[in-house]
Amino acid sequence: MKLSLFLLLFILIFCNSIQAVADDTELPLEKIKLPPGFSISLWAKVPDARALAIGDKGTVFVGSKSAGNVYAITDHHGKRQVRIIASKLKLPSGVAFHQGALYVAAVDRILRYDQIEENLEQPPQPIVVTNSFPKETFHGWRFIAFGPDNLLYVSVGAPCDACEADQSRYALISRIMPDGSNYEIFAQGVRNSVGFDWHPETKELWFTDIGRHWMSGKLPPDELNHAPSKGMHFGFPYCHANNILDIKFGAKRGCEQSTPPAIGLEANVSPMGMRFYTGNMFPNEFKNQIIIAEHGSVNQRTQTGHQLEWIHIDNNKMLKKEVFATGWLENGSAWGKPVDVLVMPDGALLVSDDQAGAIYRISYSKP
Repeated sequence: MKLSLFLLLFILIFCNSIQAVADDTELPLEKIKLPPGFSISLWAKVPDARALAIGDKGTVFVGSKSAGNVYAITDHHGKRQVRIIASKLKLPSGVAFHQGALYVAAVDRILRYDQIEENLEQPPQPIVVTNSFPKETFHGWRFIAFGPDNLLYVSVGAPCDACEADQSRYALISRIMPDGSNYEIFAQGVRNSVGFDWHPETKELWFTDIGRHWMSGKLPPDELNHAPSKGMHFGFPYCHANNILDIKFGAKRGCEQSTPPAIGLEANVSPMGMRFYTGNMFPNEFKNQIIIAEHGSVNQRTQTGHQLEWIHIDNNKMLKKEVFATGWLENGSAWGKPVDVLVMPDGALLVSDDQAGAIYRISYSKP
């Protein structure tokens, strides 16, 4: 009897730790429309998949929001294993990899798992890098990434839809040393950024920002911002997008002191993860251009977003904006919500989807 219980427990733990990759037929991927030559496939099934990061040995790490788990995906000759390497965390959405260690953002804490790729079967106990970030869970799912300066950048959203919160604590992008020291604010007036990246050539920061709700169905636009230097203010909560005064707080500060967005997106699309495409698989016109995951509308009768956008820029100016992948939204109802994108070593693009619990792979072959 005791042996049977032990075996049952072992099977349950094993099934929770290593999950099989699902077949493409489980999701209607034939509905996804892409430019000629591109194709999409199901790369892995991961519940509540959010931010993505890749290790030195090719392990893909995946954060989550409500699931409370952090996942590691290994790929050996097309055979993938999905392991839970951390669990019961509070909103562990953001993940970043640096010098052999995995960093995880869990609301007020940044955790570090040393030598993680060598210890996927028995992950080490995390080291608390810092626990000094705000504890509020409203916009508490943080995006983190290491910049070209080897500092860890951490987003801190506003603890509200629109309010005058302490600007030294909220609505900003901060940065710290890898050991958690030397906290400083890099950008302010950022309502809720859950995606950023650095231009491969200029090394300057670009980030998405989700606009406030309840102004109107088409206002304010969501944003893609450019922060070439420290100390810029991007308007929240006083000014939105390009000189749109907030209905409650706008009169207190105006827009004169705010940096307008580099690119205005459609309202309520909820832009999240973004990456500069640095691979060699896609056509040359994609090189060093931006791909954004639009998670989709919140609190709107007419749904928008639920797609990937491709932003063509030159000399920090937008040349063109166009839809790259669409089809997750059908007849006003969404079966998927893109969250983050990640350029893989072979040049393919991974896309996380927290609603479908999936990670897709977008590849290109010349037609």
